[in-house]
Amino acid sequence: MKRGKKYIEAAKNIERGNLYDKEEAISLVKKTAVAKFDETVEAHIRTGCDGRHADQQIRGAVVLPHGTGKKVRILVFAKDAKAAEAEAAGADYVGGMELIEKIQKENWFDFDVVVATPDMMGIVGRIGRVLGPKGLMPNPKAGTVTMDVTKAVNDIKAGKIEYRLDKTNIIHVPIGKVSFTEEQLADNFQTLIEAIIKARPAAVKGQFLKSVTLTSTMGPGVKINPAKLV
Repeated sequence: MKRGKKYIEAAKNIERGNLYDKEEAISLVKKTAVAKFDETVEAHIRTGCDGRHADQQIRGAVVLPHGTGKKVRILVFAKDAKAAEAEAAGADYVGGMELIEKIQKENWFDFDVVVATPDMMGIVGRIGRVLGPKGLMPNPKAGTVTMDVTKAVNDIKAGKIEYRLDKTNIIHVPIGKVSFTEEQLADNFQTLIEAIIKARPAAVKGQFLKSVTLTSTMGPGVKINPAKLV
């Protein structure tokens, strides 16, 4: 992969093979973010899980104390009083079958998170094939299948993010923006790490956090010493 001049220059600030402390890594990520826009800071956490086994799956959600810095568009599948509750809480889109048809017929995806009340999951399941691969399928573990739609919407707007293993047993999540202070990013990162360590499946033996890397959208990755995070 060909890298631009700015990336190559920025990467010179990072010692290859070095494992940094959390604070130092965050400082380097901010320093090496050279894009003209406010880049997202992401954490990539490789675990010792084997996601092929159901008892080694990780999926959950956590509210980052300083949010993600991104405006999140929320779609809620609900009806009657619960639909009115979702609208009052500030959901961007609220509905039922008409929104499912819009997704099916128009390939409409102007939303970032989907919440559904349990009684709507029967019809939401019809678009599981399109929502699933995009990571948008509501899930009770992530708090997105719930009767308490007000809490779900408020939490998401406050900075709630979902974490889950991908096919290579890595968790990829945003922890804020480059414009955040180092303290804000450190708080968010620490909250995320604590939630993931707490979610460690009992079936996982040996080292749980194999590698932890912080990076900005366009910047080089900075490796953190995972032994200092446990």
